[in-house]
Amino acid sequence: QVQLVESGGGLVQTGGSLRLSCAASEGGFSGYTVAWFRQTPGNERQFVAASRWTAGNTYYADSVKGRATISRDNAKNTASLQINSLKPEDTAVYYCAVGRPIVSTLRTTSAYGYWGQGTQVSVSS
Repeated sequence: QVQLVESGGGLVQTGGSLRLSCAASEGGFSGYTVAWFRQTPGNERQFVAASRWTAGNTYYADSVKGRATISRDNAKNTASLQINSLKPEDTAVYYCAVGRPIVSTLRTTSAYGYWGQGTQVSVSS
């Protein structure tokens, strides 16, 4: 099993910025797509961003496009998600995930086999 640990969550005011980090066990990111999802009570886990191993292509949900940046350091087995201009609707538990999806499925939770425990992001209005 690949172990993933998220960090960097917290309470931020509207308009602020936050950087979330994801650390994997050694070798955990090699050959994997890294993705971030978020979830609020009573709702399904929603796609936020993903970074493919091949060519380093990135993908973003419309809700964060233009405000979020996903990055990865394969040598250090770490990934991050930077979100600027935070909105109250960004409030959620954010999860890091890794898998080997094809492009057409990388926005779905079922495409990822390994998940972190999540980190809470709260944006005050």
